[in-house]
This record gives sequence, C-alpha cells and structure tokens, in this order.
Amino acid sequence: MTTPTSDGFRPYVDQLIDQHRAILHDSLDGLSEDEARRSLVPSATTLLGLLKHATFVEKVWFDQDISGRSRSEIGIPESSEDSFLLTPDDTIASIQAEHRVACEHSRQVAAALDLDTEVRGRRPHPLWASYMHVLRELAHHCGHADILREQILAAR
Repeated sequence: MTTPTSDGFRPYVDQLIDQHRAILHDSLDGLSEDEARRSLVPSATTLLGLLKHATFVEKVWFDQDISGRSRSEIGIPESSEDSFLLTPDDTIASIQAEHRVACEHSRQVAAALDLDTEVRGRRPHPLWASYMHVLRELAHHCGHADILREQILAAR
C-alpha cells in the first residue's frame, strides 16, 4: 500500500497537482477580459478570480508555511475570501503570469524537502498535508472553472 511518504507517491501527486494547475490556468484561454471577469454566481467567484485565488493558495501552502513569512510580506490578503477579489489592473495575462511564477516557486521550495518535513509557517504539519490541501483546492476550483467556462461559452 502506498503511504504519503512512499517513493511512488510524490511523483504521482506532483503530476496530479500540475495537471490541475494547468487546467485552472488554461480555463482563461481564448476568453475576453470581460468574459474572464463575468460574475455568474452570487459570490465573488469569476474565472479570473479563481486563478487569482489559486495563486493565493500556492503562496499560503508553499511559501508562508515553508518560509514562515507573513501574508503581508508575501503580498497576499489576510483573508482567503479577499483572494478572489479583482483589481482594475488584473488581466488574464497578469494573473496567469503570477500564477505560473507562484507554481514554479512552489515546485522549487517543495522539491527541496521530504514529504515528512514539518512545516511551521501557520501551524506545524507535515509537507504532505500541504500537498493534499493544495490538490483538494485545485480539484474543487477546476470544477467551478469548468462550469463557469461552459456558461460563458454558451452565452456567446
């Protein structure tokens, strides 16, 4: 049975996370700026906001928890709800670029650590728990993005 620290687990979960990162990133491809910002649900959730939030998630679980830096030092909101909020300067290109940079940073800092390494940024937990949380977040939001994109494309 594969456990979170087994040799076969890490490449598998790295691949799953990268696949979900790409799906969410690419959900904006071919959309106009207005379409990416379109609100189709009562919450602040938009396709562009989902990717901005995913960038926040990367920075919390693979920067704050590993480096111990505060959210203000990292340049992210204190509240996860605020991570969905868009500014007038946010564009598809800028949010996708920030997401790519955050994901690359996540890969680099996590690769240097064993999955059993205890990270202590917010509260002590093993690195593999960060992996699981990020995977859950990404899978959850990929589902949202799929539905929102389908609605946007159907309205064209």
